[in-house]
Amino acid sequence: MEQTTSSMTFFRDSLKVQVYADRKQMGLTAAVLVADQMRTLLQKQERIRMIFAAAPSQNEFLDALGKAEGIDWKRVDAFHMDEYVGLPESASQRFGLFLKRGLFDRVPLGNVHYINPSKDAEEECNRYTKLLTASPIDIVCMGIGENGHIAFNDPPVADFSDPVWMKRVELDEACREQQVNDGCFASLDQVPTHALTLTIPALLSGKYIYCMVPGPLKRAAVTATLTGPIEPSCPASILRTHQGAILFLDEASYDAELGLGKD
Repeated sequence: MEQTTSSMTFFRDSLKVQVYADRKQMGLTAAVLVADQMRTLLQKQERIRMIFAAAPSQNEFLDALGKAEGIDWKRVDAFHMDEYVGLPESASQRFGLFLKRGLFDRVPLGNVHYINPSKDAEEECNRYTKLLTASPIDIVCMGIGENGHIAFNDPPVADFSDPVWMKRVELDEACREQQVNDGCFASLDQVPTHALTLTIPALLSGKYIYCMVPGPLKRAAVTATLTGPIEPSCPASILRTHQGAILFLDEASYDAELGLGKD
C-alpha cells in the first residue's frame, strides 16, 4: 500500500490539510498514514483505542485500511461514533453493520464496542461513555457532513463544551437529506429523525484525528470549515483547534479558488 502525493498541503490554524486528485488517492493515503500511526503506537503501548465513522465518504479509506499489513489488530479496540434510533437491528443502514461489513469483520479486532440504540437512550449513553472513558482514545477516523456536522453533532445541537460524551439528538433536516443524497435511503421520510452520537469533546479527545471528506457535495462544508469562524454553526470548524488533526480532501471537495496554501 503506497502513499500517493498530495497536490497541495497547508495549515489552517492547527489543522493540517492535504488535497488529492481524487477520492481513491485520498482514501488510500489516509489509510497509509493511519496504519503507520497504529504501528507506531503499538510499539509503545499494549493496546490502542480507535473511533470510526460510518459513511460512504469513508469507503475507500476503510477498504485500504483493512488491507494494511503489519498491524496487530488483536490489540486494537474499536468504537463507532453514532447510530440511528428506530431502525430494525437488521437494517442495512445501521452504522454498526456498515462498519462490520466495511472493516470490523475483515480484521481480527481485539474488541468491538457497538452502540445499541434499542436500549433506553440515557442508559445506553452512560454505558458507552464508561467504555469510551476507561482509557484515552488514540485515533479518531471521521468525516464531515454536508451541513458541517461531525458525527451527528448538527449545528442546532453542536456544543464545543458539551458536558457529556454521548447524547440523543434530533437530526437536522439537511443532515437527513444527506442520507438520501448518499444513497443510504430512498426518500427523506425513510430517514430516522433521531440518533445517539458521541459529542464534540468526545471526538476531540482523540490524540490523532484523521478526517476524510471527498466529493462535490461536501465543498460548501469544507469551505466553511476552513474559512469561517470557529463556532457551532459549522461544527467541523473546531478541528482547526486540534494539534493532531489532518483533513484529507479531494479536488472535488476543495475549492481551489480559495487560494489557501499558496502564500
